[in-house]
Amino acid sequence: MDAQTIGDTVEIRQLLTRYATAVDARDWPLYRTVFTEDAEIDYTASPFGIIGSVDDVVDWLERGLSSLEMTMHYVLNIDVEISGDTATVRAQFLNPMQIPGLGEQSSCGGYYHHALIRTQDGWQSRSMREEIVWFVNSPLGSPR
Repeated sequence: MDAQTIGDTVEIRQLLTRYATAVDARDWPLYRTVFTEDAEIDYTASPFGIIGSVDDVVDWLERGLSSLEMTMHYVLNIDVEISGDTATVRAQFLNPMQIPGLGEQSSCGGYYHHALIRTQDGWQSRSMREEIVWFVNSPLGSPR
């Protein structure tokens, strides 16, 4: 692996950490830095999820996450394929959360699929799709 690929891989991993930090901190200005202005974000795998622009998704996340006592996103096993100024990422996630009224902690896991582009501000996601593989103690009452 050459120095450019190593540097790009580190920067992409930092981008995914920034994503998780932004969601858990409800830091929407930071969240916006993860994505290009024209990005399409797909959370339709989540209960009541949407697909939309960064603005649409930030509004949805603000409303939906405001009722949760806690979320803690872990992004793991990051598989990066870089081709020049574009990259694809498949990364596992684990998200424990506390949903009011459920008593027990809930958690879900799956994959984030990103299409990235190198911009003058560094790597950014121009599309992201969440794929939920499992859900324990789902707010909908049945595991995925």
